Amino acid sequence: MATVKPFRGVLYNPEKIPDSATVTTPPYDVISPDEQASFYERHPNNVIRLILGRAKTSDSAKDNPHTRSAGFYRQWISEGILRQDDQPALYLKSITYVHEEKTITRYGLIALVGLEPFEKRIILPHEKTFSKVRSERLELMKATHCNYCPIFSLYPDDGGLLSSLEQAVDKSAPLIDFRDDQGHRHQLWRILDPKIHRRVATAMQDKRLFIADGHHRYETALNFRKYLKETDPSFSDRHPANTVLMYLCSMSDPGLIILPAHRLLKAVSAEDLQKAMAKFRTYFEVTEHPFAPGDRQRVEREFLVALNDAENRQCMGIYAHQSPIFYLLTLKSGVMDQLFADELDASLRLLDVTVLTRLVFMKILGFDQMRLDNEQLIGYASTADKALQSIDNGTYDVAFILNPTRIEQVQEVAQKGLIMPRKSTYFYPKVKSGLVMHTLME
Repeated sequence: MATVKPFRGVLYNPEKIPDSATVTTPPYDVISPDEQASFYERHPNNVIRLILGRAKTSDSAKDNPHTRSAGFYRQWISEGILRQDDQPALYLKSITYVHEEKTITRYGLIALVGLEPFEKRIILPHEKTFSKVRSERLELMKATHCNYCPIFSLYPDDGGLLSSLEQAVDKSAPLIDFRDDQGHRHQLWRILDPKIHRRVATAMQDKRLFIADGHHRYETALNFRKYLKETDPSFSDRHPANTVLMYLCSMSDPGLIILPAHRLLKAVSAEDLQKAMAKFRTYFEVTEHPFAPGDRQRVEREFLVALNDAENRQCMGIYAHQSPIFYLLTLKSGVMDQLFADELDASLRLLDVTVLTRLVFMKILGFDQMRLDNEQLIGYASTADKALQSIDNGTYDVAFILNPTRIEQVQEVAQKGLIMPRKSTYFYPKVKSGLVMHTLME
């Protein structure tokens, strides 16, 4: 089903950029404004200038972050900062990191994958996207004709495909080897052997791919191909835009971790929350964890342990600005079936993020789709510490603390052709931008 093939990657030239840590970044959509500024200062050739350029008050149709990205890319190619490989290759990537006091290594394969519309059910999404983000990313692709960062996708790997690739590079030195700001070790190997290329292509022919991270970029790639078909008379089935850059990871890789995507809300007053709390008790068992300044840390730990212990019971936590109480909400039996059996498949009704979005946000708090789409009023955090801190410092008014979605839930929803609410998953660690790029120029 899936078409996976080698390509001539565009990489930073190690003779001019000896330390990849100075020029690589996380994906654009998890970079804060402060982090963006930091990456700009870190190195004049940092990939931030390509994936998330600074806006200026003087921006115009001819001079804006997207056109400047294209200009930087061309300049860096001409100066030899970036250079394209001479031969088609597959790129094996590893990341070694510590999670919950355990050292873990995750492997992934960076390759080109043939674009397929979702209705063909070869490449499957699991989350909704924002139209504003899709249009912004499309303008970047129109200006640059380049994939700067691979889409993070998953596949079932019963045959141990990645294990065989690991063995193929076992005794060779990595092309790239560095540690990032979090202490994660990144290594990259170039695989040139045509026999291995054929083995990979054959092994992937019967696979469905599940998009883990990069839904906006995948939909943008589809839209960019459509744009070229409509505007370029020379466009053909051989055009590079018929493919997209992907990082392929086995669903059974022990280094594959999903973190929760906690919700952070603005413009929710204490009065709004108190009114909602009365309604919550209709649908949830509500447990209060009050605290005084002296025992805040102890109560917070107990609250988070209780939430984690209830991970299979559709449970969530609530914490509001200037409130001395952590609330734990456990859904009463049968509620989602009674309310949404006619609208939602059982696989969606069982998701904590669906309970939060449909029952809490829409039914109880009265949010409409426009409110849910407003990125100025809703934020996300992948750790409880960050979520609670954003409430304490007043950046947001209310945090909803969730347990992570499980990989088997992602797979079931995607296989059924269904879509989860936005930001239902936070696959960790993210795939770096700037390691390997792909030009869409013929």
